[in-house]
Amino acid sequence: MKIRVINDRQGKKKKGEKVLDLIFEDRTNGLSSKDKEMLHELLGFAADYLKLTGEIDLSLTIVNDAEIHEINKTYRNIDRPTDVISFAIEDLGEDELAVMGLPEDMPRELGDLFISIDKTREQAADYGHSFERELGFLAVHGFLHLNGYDHLNEADEKEMFGLQKEILDAYGLKRA
Repeated sequence: MKIRVINDRQGKKKKGEKVLDLIFEDRTNGLSSKDKEMLHELLGFAADYLKLTGEIDLSLTIVNDAEIHEINKTYRNIDRPTDVISFAIEDLGEDELAVMGLPEDMPRELGDLFISIDKTREQAADYGHSFERELGFLAVHGFLHLNGYDHLNEADEKEMFGLQKEILDAYGLKRA
């Protein structure tokens, strides 16, 4: 899958092009160019692994613990920082209705991912693997949430975590 990184939200798409538009922002300035490149490649790889087709849009924002804490508190009513938060566009709330009749050539909007760079570093140390592996894990975890996967019960958790491991292993980010 072709990946087009849009940092200025002005990207242009060709009709029918198979592409993942990633709107990326590192608000911490804490990622290396290698880390950013890995995230872009990994998310494109994950999209291909899931056999997603057509034009797909998502945003990924790297934040610190203070910012993800505020997001978690505001939108999830949980008063602590977390590692990754996903806001899936296709998840319908209780009183929301699906939008029908949209043109077929419109991009599929997956949603927004927020990853805490502080939690990424902390968890990499706690689990004894690289920062890159933890960052990749969190990106794939959030990406799967945006695609309807969850871990609210044991069966769903087994499916989602198994798929996460498959994607990360196939990409080459195996757990140490």
